[in-house]
Amino acid sequence: MSQDVRAAATTPSTHEPSLLDPSLHDLLTVDDVAAVLKVTKNWVYEHTRSRVTSPQNRLPHIRVGKYLRFDAHDLRAYLDAQRAATTRVLRRP
Repeated sequence: MSQDVRAAATTPSTHEPSLLDPSLHDLLTVDDVAAVLKVTKNWVYEHTRSRVTSPQNRLPHIRVGKYLRFDAHDLRAYLDAQRAATTRVLRRP
């Protein structure tokens, strides 16, 4: 194998995410989210379903086959939005 081909095989494309991308390591499991939020796994599952919660209150998740995964950055944004909504409600005169 030539050096150019070997380098191309090991260098991630600028158009495709690499499996070595650190953001992929930020994916959390249902157990992880339940532990972080200090809730039950059942609560986490319930808050990913559209029939239980409204779209704006649904936990952002990614379905990987039958498994749910959660992006840590999306979860932080969700928590920040929930905090802001709670603060707005508490500040009403």
